[in-house]
Amino acid sequence: MARRIQPPSGPSQETKGPGGFIDDLAAALTPGQVAVDEPTRTAHAADQGPVLDLQLPLAVVFVESVEDVQHVVRSCAKHGVPIVARGAGTGVSGGAHASRGCIVLSLERMNRILQLNADDETAVVEPGVVNADLNAAAAEFGLMYAPDPASYKMSTIGGNVATNAGGLRCAKYGVTRDSVLALDVVLADGSLIHTGHQTFKGVAGYDLTSLFVGSEGTLGVVVGVTVRLRYLPREVHTVAAFYPDFRGAAAGVLAVGKARVQPAIMEMLDAGTLAQLDELYGSDLGERGQALLLIQTDGFGAAAEASLVREVLAAGGASVTAESNAEAERLIDMRRSSRGDEADTEYRVGEDVAVPRSRLVDYVAALEDMAVTHDVQLKVVAHAGDGNLHPTFWVDRVDMHVDADAMSRLNKALDDSIDAALEMGGTITGEHGVGQYKLRWLGLEQPGPVRELQHRVKELFDPSGIFNPGKAI
Repeated sequence: MARRIQPPSGPSQETKGPGGFIDDLAAALTPGQVAVDEPTRTAHAADQGPVLDLQLPLAVVFVESVEDVQHVVRSCAKHGVPIVARGAGTGVSGGAHASRGCIVLSLERMNRILQLNADDETAVVEPGVVNADLNAAAAEFGLMYAPDPASYKMSTIGGNVATNAGGLRCAKYGVTRDSVLALDVVLADGSLIHTGHQTFKGVAGYDLTSLFVGSEGTLGVVVGVTVRLRYLPREVHTVAAFYPDFRGAAAGVLAVGKARVQPAIMEMLDAGTLAQLDELYGSDLGERGQALLLIQTDGFGAAAEASLVREVLAAGGASVTAESNAEAERLIDMRRSSRGDEADTEYRVGEDVAVPRSRLVDYVAALEDMAVTHDVQLKVVAHAGDGNLHPTFWVDRVDMHVDADAMSRLNKALDDSIDAALEMGGTITGEHGVGQYKLRWLGLEQPGPVRELQHRVKELFDPSGIFNPGKAI
């Protein structure tokens, strides 16, 4: 079994790097780009994932150009200082947690859309561009950037690339890697390379672009992204199907698949999630059922596909509603916030497993049994179209403290959820990445020789090990 969660240690009080490092770092930058004050370092010390070892970075560097990034990388390489690249900090696996003695390289100011070619259906953006802003710009040309993580209103394209982020539309359009054509990357010696191609097809040489996508900042710093855009659907239909239990909703997913309909979005929400949404928005979802299957079809055939989906789900015992456009959009927006605003902590952890769709019913049943066995609370949302589930386990606190027994039960539930997913042919992370937090389970999925190959790739690109040490692999 995996290591258990340990309470986070106190933050490092180290504020000075190697001799002359901060001065060297600031020499080629403007005032305000290098922050060493404690509030800024604290605000950038972690993403939204559970913190196992809280560290304050030596500094937070707000780069504004490719040249800035190259200077920072060269300075860090010279002084042996680790670099943790950061976008908006919306990740939930600890991939952007500060490491001891590191600087945090904030890319949020590199937020320009450099090109948007409607005829080629491509865009070139800096890493700090917010996902929603790219979509708004593309929409003016009848296009969209398909990957849409739940945090799309604040997450950056660079962060999406780092984790190979997914989202609600993955069922039809795939994950971030499926929309990235080319990358500009600063390597560990400060040099700049361009990988990939401007065309939709291209197979020359090894696919280094795909290697960098999902590498979680461990191989280089992405400073430019060429993405493929898709057609903005002219028509969208949403079907809401309420079930008496979550397992019934999972069966509905398989029924839609057997009907050979390809929804753009197919999401499942359990009773706990519906109750949370009702509390947040004053809705009555929990009164309409104990589980919700939310399906959206798009394109010129959206109406016909939605009609067939309604028939299939109703035949399976669901209470199917034909939502108005306003209600449909509201349901989708509510789903995007269904994990809540609270970051994962040592007592509340949202998982990110994926299983073959044929095992969804089995896995949901296993999760519910785990919650009872280990006496922990559970709620589940799922990108059901591709088998990616987000179960959240938590235990109650008393006066802001969690006793050791409750923590032990929580950890056993988390371990069991991972073991069950792997036994069913699944994976420990469908879209959030390994980061720091999920390293404990990586060895259960990937055997030693495979992990060793990955470490050799890491050594090739980053021989001194300065890029995001202790993460991803």
